[in-house]
Amino acid sequence: MRTHHDPSTRLVEALSAADASVRLRAALESGTAADPGMVTALVDRCAVEPDFFVRDMLTWALCRLPAETTVPHLLAELDSDVAQARSQALHTLSKIGDPVAWPKVAATLHDKHDEVARSAWRAAIALVPPGSESGLAAALGAELGRGDHDLQLSLGRALAALDEAAVPVLRAATSSPDPRVRAHAEATERIRVDPDSAFVLSVESAKRVAALGADAVRE
Repeated sequence: MRTHHDPSTRLVEALSAADASVRLRAALESGTAADPGMVTALVDRCAVEPDFFVRDMLTWALCRLPAETTVPHLLAELDSDVAQARSQALHTLSKIGDPVAWPKVAATLHDKHDEVARSAWRAAIALVPPGSESGLAAALGAELGRGDHDLQLSLGRALAALDEAAVPVLRAATSSPDPRVRAHAEATERIRVDPDSAFVLSVESAKRVAALGADAVRE
């Protein structure tokens, strides 16, 4: 039984303090102590923590714990109704790199929430088993054309990281009847071939997408 003098009890309370600097120090201390008894408090805090730097420290603290302790808790978070809980769990799983997480990560690639999907794409690239790259490329290809420029860049980078496995998917997408999909595929192929190039739509593709948007407004 923990008491108020127990360091873990103090850290749990500090993780929900009003002051972000107090929460940051608590996450840092939790990671330094690497107490498996803190796993639930750390995972729960990830779901609601508003400060980016604190969230990053929470992930670091979780990565300091044994994977067999953290991974089951993080996988359970992927079923949460809270988007941030899913997103942060995916982010942390990508850092831990335990292959046991792959099936549930793969099941989140089409999450309706953009930030969760973005985290899923990044985690999938980190965790994809050897030999499954083509299947992952096909799943990611189904998301081409989704979202704004930043989201499309995230997906483009994920597909580009798969390199040759992504080529058939991108080639097929350049013949899509949807101009957004074609433009996205073309931009992704450019950064696949030249990672230092800018992720931009071609002038022709940009005009097609703009025209499509204008038509949608008129309707």
